[in-house]
Amino acid sequence: MNGGFDNDMYLRTQSEHIRERIEHFGGKLYLEFGGKLFDDYHASRVLPGFKPDSKISMLMEFGNQAEAIVVINAEDIVKNKIRKDIGIGYDSEVFRLVDSFRDRGIHVCGLVITHYNGQEVADRFQRKAEALGLKVYRHYPIAGYPSNIPLIASDEGYGRNEFVETTKPLVVVTAPGPGSGKMAVCLSQLYHENKRGTPAGYAKFETFPIWNLPLSHPVNIAYEAATSDLSDSNMIDPFHLEAYGKTTVNYNRDVEIFPVLNSILEGISGESPYRSPTDMGVNMAGNCIVDDEAVRKAANNEIVRRYFAILRDRREGKADDEMVFKSELLMKRAGISPEYRKVVSVVRERMTETERPVVAAEMPCGIIVEGKASPLLTASSAMILNALKILARIDDSVMLISPEVIRSMQRLKVDYLGNRNPRLHIDEMLVALSIAANTDPVAEKAFAKLPSLRGCDVHSSVVISQVDEGLYKKLGMYVSSEPEYQTKCLFHGN
Repeated sequence: MNGGFDNDMYLRTQSEHIRERIEHFGGKLYLEFGGKLFDDYHASRVLPGFKPDSKISMLMEFGNQAEAIVVINAEDIVKNKIRKDIGIGYDSEVFRLVDSFRDRGIHVCGLVITHYNGQEVADRFQRKAEALGLKVYRHYPIAGYPSNIPLIASDEGYGRNEFVETTKPLVVVTAPGPGSGKMAVCLSQLYHENKRGTPAGYAKFETFPIWNLPLSHPVNIAYEAATSDLSDSNMIDPFHLEAYGKTTVNYNRDVEIFPVLNSILEGISGESPYRSPTDMGVNMAGNCIVDDEAVRKAANNEIVRRYFAILRDRREGKADDEMVFKSELLMKRAGISPEYRKVVSVVRERMTETERPVVAAEMPCGIIVEGKASPLLTASSAMILNALKILARIDDSVMLISPEVIRSMQRLKVDYLGNRNPRLHIDEMLVALSIAANTDPVAEKAFAKLPSLRGCDVHSSVVISQVDEGLYKKLGMYVSSEPEYQTKCLFHGN
């Protein structure tokens, strides 16, 4: 895939812009960080060239001038809310965030539990966090929030919240997911800073929607597709248009809350520095797109992938017809269909020819490579082996892994480990290939091409097993599937 995004330019210009905002507020900025901080795979898919850890890398540009506050909603602890993309609870994700900051030399000055109202599970979580050496602070519900401005901006409102002591010019406020209360924590901190006579400001960092791309740009439509479960929608920022006569894009929740946020800022410090939600943002990603055509293609592919994800969720009872309809409308807005992705057309054609599971991938060079399930390999494993042969310029007739080795592994799986499916999944196939590479130069040549699979677009005729799906993610391949299972069983394991 051609790179459409200049990541080095992004790191440089983004950090410069945040420094300007810090100086504007007199030397201290609370920066609300939305979206994925460490592993933003959505951004890397729709902005080819964007690295999943770009945002934390950008923060590392500040060295010891930055610190972090991690936020979690007590109600999310009660509900055991899960971060779906990596499958862990918000409570566990908090510790992962803290570890990630610390590994990069960024001090975590506090963990804030918002909406605390005496929940027992929140108390247990706090005790665990404190036992691990974290400083924990509680923020409480405020009656009439967010419309009761006089109460909010008072000692009985934000003033009742516990203040997190900070010492750095840049304080990043982040959380495991949306609805955690990041904005309220930033504003509460501003209230306490103002009471102490410390100059400080607030800004917001959201990668999407990209404010200086058109509303109809595929990157912005892909953001709506990614957040369909949140009922988010992009819109023209009416406040920015009225204030400056310029058209910019924001999303509905920020536009809806802006008048209230502005009033709270006025209640805290007497005036608001912002005239629009766009003013609050500091995102410079739109300025670092260097190939709009490549970015449009990547984003359109993502819109289609999200459509297939919704179809699968509906099949599993996690989505309804309305969400599917919305996904179809987003494709229509982008002027595309599922067949926009070449791999979808190939797989659907093969589905008319065979009942065996089929997987197709579009290679970086544009070649489509296919794989079919066999008695030895899953369709995904077969496709990856075929792809490695193409990348390494190895003739298709060459056997990279001996059938005897595969059958020996199948004996282990079925006879000794009790698995019902004898076919080798991607991880098992790669283990066999890595062993073969020790003694076979041809196998080593293919094995060395694994990094070249990153960015390949993949589609399957059947729902992919969790094992293979996880390996696709680790290999950096972008996968989707038809909402069909390989068998008629009610339970689908690996």
